[in-house]
Amino acid sequence: MGTPATTTISITKATDMFDDFLVRAIFAGIGVALAAAPLGCFVVWRRMAYFGDATAHAAILGVAFSLAFGLSIFIGTLTVALAMALTVTTLAGRGYAMDTLLGVLAHSALAFGLVAVSLQQGIRIDPMSYLFGDILAVSKSDLVVIWLGAIGVVALMIWRWQGLLTSTLNPDLAYASGIDPKREQLVLTIGLAVVVAVAIKVVGALLIGALIVIPAAATRAVTRSPEAMAASAALVGAASACGGLWLSYTMDTPAGPSIVCVAAMFFAATNLVARIGLTR
Repeated sequence: MGTPATTTISITKATDMFDDFLVRAIFAGIGVALAAAPLGCFVVWRRMAYFGDATAHAAILGVAFSLAFGLSIFIGTLTVALAMALTVTTLAGRGYAMDTLLGVLAHSALAFGLVAVSLQQGIRIDPMSYLFGDILAVSKSDLVVIWLGAIGVVALMIWRWQGLLTSTLNPDLAYASGIDPKREQLVLTIGLAVVVAVAIKVVGALLIGALIVIPAAATRAVTRSPEAMAASAALVGAASACGGLWLSYTMDTPAGPSIVCVAAMFFAATNLVARIGLTR
């Protein structure tokens, strides 16, 4: 059993490890991947890719909201992303065409957000860092927020997994089993809003949707159960984050887009493997 002095030294060394910006970036990417993976599976199963994009684009408006009222970026983006997701869900249930509605709201929120950010007086901010992410600038406090959000989303998905899965595969069976599909839709909406809020610093508003959808789509062709797909998607997302950061470090490319490029390569590879297996 270690002495108090030994324990203190170990904690200090662990803390010092996070002084390295690259270590913080790796842990941030893995945290976002773990949160996005289970949600991405439901987004793919429900064919809600554009829904995720609309929620992500609204995050820029949340950044402007945070700057205007002196709030944390996480609170502002979470509030606006959740409001956007709830608005889309409500209007879609009243007869509006989903694809048209998402196109109008997604692009409008992004445009209004960029205009609002540009109008902030006395605040110097690079909009590109929120559009495409700035994972290399993640601080220790950002890392805490990312991992708390990731743990919260994973816990929510584990808690509501069966209800979400049943309502996704067969809403009528869900009703017969005493599960309310609308409630499960709300759970998914909250999870998406949290992921958008924690991921905007990592990959940016324009690429969040890709990090949610691509790892899940990459594993769909090579897994045989929903649970295996969710776990595999988390591994692909984490590997994409690490691989993208390595690519960015060695080739001096933008970190956020590099992460998405690696995820896209995983998608191409797994689908190629699946097709080869089917032709044999």
